[in-house]
Amino acid sequence: MGITLAMHDFRTHTCADLRKDNVDQTVRLSGWIHKIRDHGGVLFIDLRDTYGLTQCVIEEGSDLLKTVEKWRNESVITVTGTVKARAAEAVNSKMATGEIEIYIEQAELQGAADVIPFQVADDDQAGEEIRLKYRYIDLRREKMQKNIRLRNNVVSSMRKRMWDKGFQEFQTPILTASSPEGARDYLVPSRLHPGKFYALPQAPQMFKQLLMMGGFDRYFQIAPCFRDEDGRADRLAEFYQLDVEMSFVTQDEVHATIQPVVQGIFEEFADFTGEKRDVQWLPNLTYADAMLKYGSDKPDLRNPLEIVDVTDVFARDDVEFKAFKGVIASGGVVRAIRAPAVADQPRSFFDKLNSWAQGEGAPGLGYVLFKDGEGAGPIAKFIPAAAQDELKKIAGLEEGDAIFFICNQEKDAAKFAGKARDAICDSLSVIEGGHVAARESGVYKFCWIVDFPMYEFDDKAQKIDFSHNPFSMPQGGMEALENKNPEEILAYQYDCVCNGFELASGAIRNHKPEIMEKAFGLAGYGREVLEAEFGGMLNAMRYGAPPHGGLAFGLDRIVMLLADEPNLREVYAFVMNGQYEDAMMNAPSDITPEQLKDLHIKLNLPKKAVDSEEAA
Repeated sequence: MGITLAMHDFRTHTCADLRKDNVDQTVRLSGWIHKIRDHGGVLFIDLRDTYGLTQCVIEEGSDLLKTVEKWRNESVITVTGTVKARAAEAVNSKMATGEIEIYIEQAELQGAADVIPFQVADDDQAGEEIRLKYRYIDLRREKMQKNIRLRNNVVSSMRKRMWDKGFQEFQTPILTASSPEGARDYLVPSRLHPGKFYALPQAPQMFKQLLMMGGFDRYFQIAPCFRDEDGRADRLAEFYQLDVEMSFVTQDEVHATIQPVVQGIFEEFADFTGEKRDVQWLPNLTYADAMLKYGSDKPDLRNPLEIVDVTDVFARDDVEFKAFKGVIASGGVVRAIRAPAVADQPRSFFDKLNSWAQGEGAPGLGYVLFKDGEGAGPIAKFIPAAAQDELKKIAGLEEGDAIFFICNQEKDAAKFAGKARDAICDSLSVIEGGHVAARESGVYKFCWIVDFPMYEFDDKAQKIDFSHNPFSMPQGGMEALENKNPEEILAYQYDCVCNGFELASGAIRNHKPEIMEKAFGLAGYGREVLEAEFGGMLNAMRYGAPPHGGLAFGLDRIVMLLADEPNLREVYAFVMNGQYEDAMMNAPSDITPEQLKDLHIKLNLPKKAVDSEEAA
C-alpha cells in the first residue's frame, strides 16, 4: 500500500526530486511531455520541468491509455501515481531520477500543444529565425535552460561580490539626453515637448560620475544599455553591463578592486561546460605594444604567435624588394609573423594563406621559408643572406620556420597583421601531429590594455578627435594638453580583454572643469558646445568633484564565454535577430496616425520603404 502525501493541486515534487527513498509514495508531478513512447500497450512518458526529468508509466489495460496516447509532445500535464523502483536492467544512470518511475493512476491535460515547429527533446538543427520566432519553445531546450540559469547565477554572484567589497547598487535613468559614446542613440520622441527627444542610455556614464560628485564612494549597477549599431555575433542593440565607479582611486586601484570579482566569477563557473578551465591574468599590455605584437587592442593571448617590426630590414640598401621599398618611403611599415616548424608542409599550405590574404583585400601574403640552411620562397631572392640573418634574429627564427610579411601604412598594417596572426595560427593548429602554434584550450587568458591614446586624427573629418572616452583624464593633465602634440597624449584609459574579446572598458575620469574645457577644445568642441551638451556634469565639477574612475564589464560577453557559445543570442531569454527584428513580438512595428499626431511627427520614409508599404 502506497504512502499518500498531502496533495498540492499541481505537484508534491519537481521532476528532479524523486529517488529510491520515495518508493511506495503516492506523488503528483506537473510538467511538459518531453517524449511519449508506446511499448506494446505500455505507455512511457518522460515528464519534464525546469528541474529535470521523471519517467512515468501507464500500464497495459489502464483506462487512461486511450486518452493519454493522443496527447502530443510539449503538452502540459499533471499526473498522480505511485513511485516504484525500476528493474536493475532498466536503471538509467544518466538521469538523476533514473532509479525510479511513477505508475500513473490519474492524468490531467493542463495545456494541449499543437504540432511543434521544431523538436525540444532532440536537436533537429532548427535555424535561428524559427527558434527566435518561437523563443518560448526554444527556451524549453536543455541547453537554453542551462544558459539562462547560468546568466541568473552570474548576476547573483556579481551582486554578492560587489556588496562584499562595499559597493552600493543604484539605478540610473533610462530616458535621458543623447551622449557621445561613439555609437548612435536610440531616440524617444517627447509628447509633452514637441520636436524634442530623449535618448536611451548607451551607458550610465554621466550619471555614475554625478553619483561620485554627490558624495557616494562606490557605485555599481547591472545596467541596461542601448546602442543603435549594426548587429553581429558579439554585439546586440540592448545589452547589460556590470557598471562600476569609485572615488579617490588610481587606475591600479580600480584594477586591483575589480579583478578579483571578475576572476572569482570565472573560477566559480569555469566548469560550466563540463571541462574545468584555468583562469590566468597576464601582465598589463600598453595599447602600443598590443597593436605592435598582436595587431589588435583585444588580442587573443591563447594564440602564441607574435608580430614583429622588420621595417629596418627591408629599408636596407642591399634589400631590393621594390614593392615594400615604395611603401616604406611613404611612411609605411613592414610587420612579420613567425610560423614555426612548417618546412615539411606542402605548397598548398602557403597557397591557402595567400588566397586567404587576397580574400581580405590584400595582394597576397609574402613569406620566406628557412630550410636546409637558406631562405626560400617567392621573395627570398630579394633578401640577401645578411638581411635574412637579421630577420632570424628579430623574429627568433629557427631551421624549418617560415616568416610571413605585411606591408602598409602603420594603422592598416597593424590591423591586417592581427588578422594574419590568427589565420596563420589556425592553419598551424590543424597540422597533423603538430599543434605547435594552436590556441591553448581550456583556459581564460585575461589582460588589461592600458595607455590608450587620448586623441587620434579622423581621416574622414580631417581633424583631431577623441579616440576613446572623452571624459577621461589625460596623462600629464593640463600640462600635457598645453604642451604636447595631441596625438602623443596618452589617457588613463584601460580595457580588460579575454580570449579575443573586449570584456570591459574604463578610465580614470577628468574631474577638473578647466581640464575638461581644454580637452574638448583640442578636439574642436567650443565652450558653448560643452555647456550645451554636458552642462550638468560641468557645473557639478565646479562645486567640488573628487578624483574618480571606473569601468563596465559586459555581462552578456562574460556569460557567452562561460557557456562557450559563439553568439550572444544564445545567452539571452528574449532577443532580436541580426537585423534587430523580433519576429515573436513583431517589433519594430508600425504605429498609428493618431500616435504620430500625438508626438507631432511626420514620416519621411526612404523610397524602398514607401514602395513596400504601397505593395502591401
